Amino acid sequence: MRAPAASPPKTIDEYMARAPPHFRTTLKQLRKTIKTAAPRAQEVISYGMPAFKQDGMLVYYAAFKDHCSLFIASDKIRKQFAAELKPFAAGKGTHQLTPEKPIPPGLVARIVKARVAENAARRHE
Repeated sequence: MRAPAASPPKTIDEYMARAPPHFRTTLKQLRKTIKTAAPRAQEVISYGMPAFKQDGMLVYYAAFKDHCSLFIASDKIRKQFAAELKPFAAGKGTHQLTPEKPIPPGLVARIVKARVAENAARRHE
């Protein structure tokens, strides 16, 4: 008989508490960088992961067994930053990072700001 699956986290803090301990600092830094770049964005849990939304989804992030991932909710923005994100690419829309190999905070901030601008422009079309 299989043990019942844990219910998905309901808050970002609950997600952080459940994340592998060696990734918590990395996740907290990512969260802080995103919040600073998009101070009006709302933090949510979506697809069981922490995410930020403002006029639509901006980015998601998550911890896994051996890495963390940043998911950019836009093909256009992924393509715009493709060269800088290449060392972190792990599949369409997925960018992996670790405490030893973080995505530079300045790059994360530029991506988030580009997503905010993209969503705002789409909202005013």
